Amino acid sequence: GLCLLVLRLFIGVHVFLVSCALPDSLLRRYIVRVMCSVLGLFVRQNDPRLRDGSVRVYIANHVTHFDHNVINLLTSCNTPALNGAPGFICWSRGFLELGAAGSRAELVDSLRVYSSQEGNAPLLLFPEEAATNGRVGLLRFSSWPFSIMDMVQPVALQVQRPLITVSVADSSWIAELLWTFFVPFTVYQVRWMPSVPRRAEELSEDFALRVQELLAVELGVVSTRLTAADKAEHMKRLRHTSLLPFAPGMWPRLLPEPRPRVPSSLAGAGSSAPEHVQIAAMAQRVKEVLPHVPLEVIWTDLAQTDCVDTTIANLLEGRVSFFPESKEATTDLPAPSTSQAAAASAFQGSTVVPSSKPATKHFAKSPVERHLSLQERKRALYDYARR
Repeated sequence: GLCLLVLRLFIGVHVFLVSCALPDSLLRRYIVRVMCSVLGLFVRQNDPRLRDGSVRVYIANHVTHFDHNVINLLTSCNTPALNGAPGFICWSRGFLELGAAGSRAELVDSLRVYSSQEGNAPLLLFPEEAATNGRVGLLRFSSWPFSIMDMVQPVALQVQRPLITVSVADSSWIAELLWTFFVPFTVYQVRWMPSVPRRAEELSEDFALRVQELLAVELGVVSTRLTAADKAEHMKRLRHTSLLPFAPGMWPRLLPEPRPRVPSSLAGAGSSAPEHVQIAAMAQRVKEVLPHVPLEVIWTDLAQTDCVDTTIANLLEGRVSFFPESKEATTDLPAPSTSQAAAASAFQGSTVVPSSKPATKHFAKSPVERHLSLQERKRALYDYARR
């Protein structure tokens, strides 16, 4: 793999220079396609005659950072640069620079003007706006690519690669290029689908949803309602979760400040690290509500219930016995709210015996009395619900 990587880096420079020197034509696409096969990029298409020459907008699913370059080896097309500042990097990657567009409406107007001019290559757009691995489902298509023209042609793209996964979330295009040169080959399968016209009085959202369903059926995947923003939020959570401690040996390296303790019964299970990360996050939530409860007790009960609310109920209702921690042990934790502090200070033992006095209508001064009044009201609600 390393030998292929070094060799293909030198060959890739020549491919880039040839593609820049030759004008856009059938000969240029054939030469560059043959040279790309040396780089391990093999492009296949089902039938070139299915490509509609009158269509000005191609709609494709997004799998890798080089989908537009691969389809450009088969036909002349341009993909506008949506992310990143225009410049040499943007131009060298094969994107179309339209200038700085302030909004999507301005971008759509610019693309309409571009498509209306004779002699310009068709547009290749990716409505998913984020790359996926192409094996499970399609992200929800944005509606703005379908407001440019009333006729689009879907393009189904599938990518296969041995040993190494095709697309890795949150990886840069440079890393993907190096992995492409590292593996023996990468096969791109392009399938041209029949053109899809807009129906009478059809909204752009409905038009996008209809094309998405057609592409999902062609690819054999699910048409989801997840958007590129959902993927970005998911990646934020993954990055945040990866920083959470899941073993005592990693805490000094990840979190230099004072840290909660981990139960010894769960510390050695390194094979279930993702589960420990999830339990650690849930235990922290329980600890914020009940700061007087030892973390070992919370971990043990969460390992059985796997639910924050159930664990809090078990601790409050005395189903789990424990010895309260001192105030010094919880100084590093966020201060709970007034109601949480009242419930926590009322719980100085494993069980609480509710008072026989009826619930008072005034606000009690003692936290214990307030908690006992709360228990009586809860019991009254339970009885009323049973009746």
